Amino acid sequence: MNKHLSACTSILVGKNATIDGSTMIARNDDTFLPLTPQRFCVEPAVKNRKATWISNQNGFTAPMPANGYRYSMTPNVEVEKEGVYAESGFNEKNVAMSATESVYGNERALAFDPLVENGLAEDSLQSMVLPFIDSARDGVRYLGDLIKKYGSPEGNGVLFSDKDEVWYMEIVTGHHWVAQRIPDDAYAVCANQVAIQEVDFDNPDNFMYSDGIQQFVEDNHLNTDKTGFNFRHIFGTDNEKDRHYNTPRVWFGQKYFNPEIEQSPTSSDLPFICRTNKKISVEDIEYVLGSHYNETEYDPLNSKNDDRKLKFRPISMNRTQNSHVLQIRNDVDDNCSAIMWLCFGVPAFSPFVPFFGNANDTDSSYANTPVHLDDNSAYWMYRKLSMLVESHYADFIQDDIDFLTDAKEQLRRHVDESIKYAQTLTNSSEVTEYLTKQNHVVTAKMKAITTKFSNDLIEKGLTLSKLTFNMDKNL
Repeated sequence: MNKHLSACTSILVGKNATIDGSTMIARNDDTFLPLTPQRFCVEPAVKNRKATWISNQNGFTAPMPANGYRYSMTPNVEVEKEGVYAESGFNEKNVAMSATESVYGNERALAFDPLVENGLAEDSLQSMVLPFIDSARDGVRYLGDLIKKYGSPEGNGVLFSDKDEVWYMEIVTGHHWVAQRIPDDAYAVCANQVAIQEVDFDNPDNFMYSDGIQQFVEDNHLNTDKTGFNFRHIFGTDNEKDRHYNTPRVWFGQKYFNPEIEQSPTSSDLPFICRTNKKISVEDIEYVLGSHYNETEYDPLNSKNDDRKLKFRPISMNRTQNSHVLQIRNDVDDNCSAIMWLCFGVPAFSPFVPFFGNANDTDSSYANTPVHLDDNSAYWMYRKLSMLVESHYADFIQDDIDFLTDAKEQLRRHVDESIKYAQTLTNSSEVTEYLTKQNHVVTAKMKAITTKFSNDLIEKGLTLSKLTFNMDKNL
């Protein structure tokens, strides 16, 4: 199977490590193409359904459960061509899932448990799991059972969260995987390389794993360490591509959260579980997901003409199709606690717009993205903004920073005011209806201010043409 999504960056944060007690999972959804249009929509709950899931990408086929929860997703527009890839969202039980962070098992392990060509792949994964789980831990168990039954055609890292727990699950061969709970006071950054390190098989509160994985490793002599069970060392890769494509992104994320720690961007020993002295906010995660080695010699947008700025693959890219932060707050009522901060443009230049998870639909500008550029859809509006800013980066970047800063202030206020009002409502259906409406309100507001800003940039850009000539006004 040709891997559709193979270049993501993920961040996971426990509830005691955040500024307001939220759990957060986040990811840049990067593709191999600059344009793979996506949409944002809500699938309704189902009861007594008889349906079979069939992937048009690798032929994976499985019966769907009769009953399923309502859930949000960000699938591809060209489903027949590209596959579904539901990617990210909440279900109505306030369980968040983001799938997937592509990872790669090494040839030693794959020799004894090869990938399963028609197994459960990324294009089907979110749709086969999120509507049917009741907690983050339940998500790991449920997906693990599916992998045991159907196998996997690829390596994947899957993010789960609920209001209490955050889990990262890595599927590395046809049937073997490990999942680790992110400690409440910790964070993790992952970037297309097996991340989990030492596994404690006697700690079920914080580790889950595939049946027989210890025996599999022992029987096939896969453990390269003299002691312990380092999942990354046993199953992962450690090569030149990792040191240019993967580890620098982890390094930059950890550098941002822990600037006091000196590490190399090409280190093979960057830690998985990290702790920082500061509290992490949504804005912090947005910054890292939108970064390109800012304020370092490796920034591809710096003005210097040298090889260092092209040495490493940046975090934010033109082929980031969506970037999201799935936040579940613990300081508000459950029915308004799940918020998806969604960026449909390049996150270096475009805003993360908040959408409440407790909603029945999304605005048509998000739900009905066309394949080609138009003037109505959110996806294309933010892609156009991103192109405009990058095309005259030196002249436009400060304008863009000011625009994003102002937008963050307005969007934070919108969330706060919406939650305060929602908590005065006593009927659950009224809350859902109100929050659905607020998602439409914020969509319209952001369309208005983004359109004006883009128009302002175009007007400014018209003065920057090189086809100009100034004569002495006295001639």
